[in-house]
Amino acid sequence: MAAEYDHGSDVSLGERLRSSRRASFVGRSAELAVFDAMLAADRPAFGLLWVHGPGGVGKTALCGMFAERARAAGRPVHVCDARDADVTREGLRAALGEPVPGQVTIVDTFERCAPLETWLRDSVLPDWPADGLLVVSGRRRPDERWLGDVGWQPLLRTLPLRNLRPDESRDYLRARGVVGVRQEQVIEFTHGHPLALSLVAEMLAQGRPLPPVCPEQEPELVRILLERLVEHVPGARHRSALEVCAHVRVTTEETLAEVLGGEDAAELFAWLRDLSFVEHGPHGAYLHDLARDVLDADLRWRNPHEYRRLHAAARAAALRRVQATDGPRQHRALLDFLFMHRNSPVMRNYQDWESFGVVHTAPASPQVLPELLSMIERYEGARSAALAGQWYRRQPWAFTAFHDADGEIVGFEGTLSLHEASPEDIDADPATRAAMAFARRHGPLRPGDQVLYHRFAISRDAYQGVSPSSNMFAVAAFRRWLVTPQLAWTFVALSDPDFWQPMFDYLNMPRVPEADFEVGRRYGVFSHDWRVEPPAAWFDLMEERELEDVRADGATSAARPPAAAAPPALVVLSEPEFRTAVRHALRNYTRLDVLAASPLLRSRVTVDRAAGARPRPEDLQRVIAEAAETLRGNPRDEKLYRAVHRTYLKPAPTQEQAAEVLGLPFSTYRAHLGAGIDRIGAWLWLRELSGPEPVQT
Repeated sequence: MAAEYDHGSDVSLGERLRSSRRASFVGRSAELAVFDAMLAADRPAFGLLWVHGPGGVGKTALCGMFAERARAAGRPVHVCDARDADVTREGLRAALGEPVPGQVTIVDTFERCAPLETWLRDSVLPDWPADGLLVVSGRRRPDERWLGDVGWQPLLRTLPLRNLRPDESRDYLRARGVVGVRQEQVIEFTHGHPLALSLVAEMLAQGRPLPPVCPEQEPELVRILLERLVEHVPGARHRSALEVCAHVRVTTEETLAEVLGGEDAAELFAWLRDLSFVEHGPHGAYLHDLARDVLDADLRWRNPHEYRRLHAAARAAALRRVQATDGPRQHRALLDFLFMHRNSPVMRNYQDWESFGVVHTAPASPQVLPELLSMIERYEGARSAALAGQWYRRQPWAFTAFHDADGEIVGFEGTLSLHEASPEDIDADPATRAAMAFARRHGPLRPGDQVLYHRFAISRDAYQGVSPSSNMFAVAAFRRWLVTPQLAWTFVALSDPDFWQPMFDYLNMPRVPEADFEVGRRYGVFSHDWRVEPPAAWFDLMEERELEDVRADGATSAARPPAAAAPPALVVLSEPEFRTAVRHALRNYTRLDVLAASPLLRSRVTVDRAAGARPRPEDLQRVIAEAAETLRGNPRDEKLYRAVHRTYLKPAPTQEQAAEVLGLPFSTYRAHLGAGIDRIGAWLWLRELSGPEPVQT
């Protein structure tokens, strides 16, 4: 039997659409409050409400709610979409209609009307009803002529539209049936962008798996989002500029010129600044979070080779600025350099990227020392605070305070220069005593070597947890690693080493239990011997790890290169040990079997010569021959070269015969040979310390 049809339940299709939209609308409480206050006022404080934001952020949905509330308040409402109007004066006037008193007029997609803004402002709106309200919604901000007109300043209210807050995103996803862990995955990917939330929720509703939600796993999702975010790119150079902006922390004309080359950086930067999803800060332009993620992921998926090239160029530019600048400019360059790690599956767990750069640093003055010591005492106890105070008296420059935007101290770090500390001070602190004992056992210091100990790291609110302050621990550490000359050792002490272990594995800084210590609690220590892995080799390793991106199924993304062979382990010799090894290698220059056991085969001077391959005895032979050849650069030293050559490189049967071949008295020959050996040892030692381009002496 057929069910009886209830004619009383009939509603219009339009009403059903509005009801559905109301049910799915979440958030925007602040924006709706502004509109409601306008509706409730007898005489609104402003007559033009300008809503702007990137594509897909929910402008049209918000305008729909404005219309609903205006109708509920008894206001006449007129809604038009500029996509349906001719972009002419006549077309826009027709779309706007003739307003009646108290009317709320809403114009969506107003970016299409940009050529008519001046006409609208100067010729149309002056005749608008004084109690009427015009809502303009589009991707563009009002141009500067609106904001610079003293007459319009009190009548215009701008309303920038941003992503939904996490709680609002959860409400929306819950209404779409997305709950539990998936909800958090979706929010992490979309950053609360309404269009992205809607698209991902739809994909989940269709049963399409997203474990986890990553842009690289869904090229179609990336394509859809890109179409909405970037509809009209003038040319290939503009697309490249957009990809640079998506990859780096902050974009300037200088950044574009360094990464892309060419002479059009100013033009490209001006174009970037005008995009609705590009934000402006005091130090440059940066992308809306979702636009950054989507565009960066798209290039990585679509053109891995170009992605690697862009990454290398942007990274090199940031590194150059770190090493060539100081003060605030160097600090910003350090943030740029560290930002290269944000996509690492490891590092994304150990940096608070949302607050990256919001805390700034300043030397810890004596006036703030009591506040810093109280933080230490709160988390680590009185003895640790006393040790920090003692170190501050010895090395006040070692302590850096972290300040928030209001100037409050939110944390600090203390990095000690142990090469400048007295034996008594080192022995007084269990941490530094254990570290220096470890260094002496595993790589004694050589003249000029520097040792840094990241001894104290405190966040006011999170101790040593991930926080805005922990971001600054990393910035301060990287700065010292990048700019300290002849850095030999670095040590880092942390109270929860197990938590931080994956990050330090990523940084190639192994845990060294021999250097662990107790001061009220047990601390774990990580270290790096920069003579074993010099900065240049470490930078290369970091660049590869910055690009690592392993999918959930364990496969490696196309952007990740095949794993390189592990570099040979270096041996660190003191200068006397090194000189002895050089003399032994000279005496056995022609015996490859003996050279194979030489400690020089694992020293930097030979490993550099092997250019990444495992060094062979033949490589050590070439190093010695190159060192001997340096004696021929000065005519006065030619006699030294001849003595070495006839004794070791092309040896005579005995030293007496070598002296005879050279036509020298034996005592003179021995003096030349000794001087030559010393000069070769000195040249190789300098190369061991400074790398493959030693200063000639």
